[in-house]
Amino acid sequence: MADMEFNLLKEPWIRVMKEDCSVEEVSLAEALINAHEYRELAGELSTQNAAVLRLFLAVLHAVFERVDIDGEECEIENADNALDRWESLWKNKRFPAEPLKKYFAEQKDNFWLFHPTRPFWQIPESITGTEYEASKLNGCLSESSNKVRLFSERSGKEKNHLTFPEAARWLLYVNGFDDTSAKPTKEGKAKNDGKLPSPGAGWLGKIGYICIVGDNLFETLMLNFVLIDDKGSPWTSSIPSWELKTPRSKERTQIPLPSDQAALLTLQSRRLLLHREDEYVTGYHLLGGDFFEKENAISEQMTVWSAIKDKKGDTVGFQPRRHDRARQMWRDFAFYASADLNSSKTGIIRWTATLQRYNILPKHKLLRLSIASVQYGDKDFFAVDAFSDELSLHLNLFSAVGEAYRTRITKEIERCDKIAAYIGYLANNLFYAAGGDIKKKSLPFNTAKEQYYYEIDVPFRKWLSGLDAEDENKDEKVKVWRKEAEKTAYRLAEKMVKDAGPAAFVGKMIKTGKNQEKEEYCSTSTAMQRFKYSMKKLEEVR
Repeated sequence: MADMEFNLLKEPWIRVMKEDCSVEEVSLAEALINAHEYRELAGELSTQNAAVLRLFLAVLHAVFERVDIDGEECEIENADNALDRWESLWKNKRFPAEPLKKYFAEQKDNFWLFHPTRPFWQIPESITGTEYEASKLNGCLSESSNKVRLFSERSGKEKNHLTFPEAARWLLYVNGFDDTSAKPTKEGKAKNDGKLPSPGAGWLGKIGYICIVGDNLFETLMLNFVLIDDKGSPWTSSIPSWELKTPRSKERTQIPLPSDQAALLTLQSRRLLLHREDEYVTGYHLLGGDFFEKENAISEQMTVWSAIKDKKGDTVGFQPRRHDRARQMWRDFAFYASADLNSSKTGIIRWTATLQRYNILPKHKLLRLSIASVQYGDKDFFAVDAFSDELSLHLNLFSAVGEAYRTRITKEIERCDKIAAYIGYLANNLFYAAGGDIKKKSLPFNTAKEQYYYEIDVPFRKWLSGLDAEDENKDEKVKVWRKEAEKTAYRLAEKMVKDAGPAAFVGKMIKTGKNQEKEEYCSTSTAMQRFKYSMKKLEEVR
């Protein structure tokens, strides 16, 4: 058919980094079959890489839950089958080409970016949805007609024209991370008594996305290729969105939580339709798509979770915990590697711990945990920023043997939080001593805290990456870190006092107390004394 163009299985569109750090575009088939030859995905944004990675994982579930490494039909029936299937792929050190080639040959017609009835990841009925230009599709810009970027990476024709490879990558990104700016159609409202439910941000925008990064793209995919659920059972038969006989086209559709990984990984959070002019994509139409309740959505394996508490403070469930761009990743260590791994429900971490328990993964393997997220504005109505972070640590910290270390690490982070607060109080007191208004809302407390976190960021990451669950001198290694954390705090405090100026040195009387009914003298000397007193009390708690 003349309208069938740009097949994603054959055309180069996925950006990968080779071993020599050069970047090239390859097809979906090439990227998977040769994944062992590439270091990692190299898209325009880490969040785009997240969306592409989940597409790859959906393909792996669709193929290797059905056939074994030799391509023989052999469905996974129990946990032992799942572990054997995973181990055989891991030991092969590359994905077997023949099963993938066979699957791609069968599915070729479902991967046309442009198709009269089944364009990939799109729905023709979306033509009735909100219309956007290409500058909104481009996640590096996310620019709508009423919100123009002041300093844009592109201008003129380049801003509103995307190549087919670019459009394919951003198509996945928008489906996963879209904001809530799109409006429901009049037709949709009329069919639903004037109301349509809000799907919220795209699914990847709702969760605290996390993945494990291996030494190459093959390892990264395998380490996130989870074959059993939290109860130790295989997933139900995986059916990715492109295999559906009749794709869902109704806008803003609430669906049950998908029970298989391929369906979840290819969730159509948005109904999309690209429009093109000659060899470029110039814009797209969009409708709200499929969504489900995020509470207890435990099929999702690539998110950090937080507990849902009842009025008594008891845990009654879990929900995805979004990342905060203002916090370094290690500060949320407890959410990635809780001392109670069953409560954290981070699927990929639980899975790698299982693989290690069965001696499928080496005990001393160093892993990189990676997060990627979009920061949204009010009510997720627009994207503010995209950010990412990584953390390296030994795999055995997630094991039962690593529990003692996980508890120690969590306590040391809590200790750092207290020191950061003491630094903040010192900054406030120096501000008062120099004549600052005690009633002023924008005090230096938070800025000083963040400065302390910045100072210890690299040292903490280095310390964490050197911890091995089988260390015999755990307490000594903790003492080494405490000494570093406290030394950094005192060094920063002394600099703050030095920079406070002569007015703070002289000091002044300030009002204190809940109703400011008291007065006390505040100077660099008294501020430093209070700081040292707090630190001393903390040092006494061992």
